[in-house]
Amino acid sequence: MTGRGIPGAVAVHHVAYTVPDLDQAVEFFTEVIGAELAYTLVQDAAGDWMTRKLDVDATATARIAMLRLGPVTNLELFEYAAPDQRRQLPRNSDWGGHHLAIHVADVDAAAEYLRAQPGVRVLGDPETITDGPIAGDRWVYFATPWGMQLELINLPAGAPFEQQTEVRLYQPEGSWSDHRGAS
Repeated sequence: MTGRGIPGAVAVHHVAYTVPDLDQAVEFFTEVIGAELAYTLVQDAAGDWMTRKLDVDATATARIAMLRLGPVTNLELFEYAAPDQRRQLPRNSDWGGHHLAIHVADVDAAAEYLRAQPGVRVLGDPETITDGPIAGDRWVYFATPWGMQLELINLPAGAPFEQQTEVRLYQPEGSWSDHRGAS
């Protein structure tokens, strides 16, 4: 035990993204990506709760959905209504820029599937990294109908970086459908 890190931390519980239309995002993640909807709720607190707890305008409201993506990832989606809301998505190069990477068995087949989905934009063709710490990684980015960027990735076990460290990245087994309803 090194004494570093958050005491008692056992796992990442979820990642969260703010979306412009919660219904559209839930439909996209469940119907196109294959997530399962766990629950929805509305956060409409009185007083300054929203400012104190979420660092947003005190009058902001939020519709929230929690989804399950495969065996280990929970995805929380927020749709805020706030008077000072910025409505421009950050680019990956902007501070706060982000993307969600989905490990797939076949990047090319997944990219082809996404190209056929209405409103989805696949950013170029899949590429394989040929040298460096993640040689063998095959990947391509895509954008949702509202512009959020995601990545398809297949980084096989045994990447070159593993020769330099004992750290291993999570390697999924089976498909998401193998884990439906699993806890």
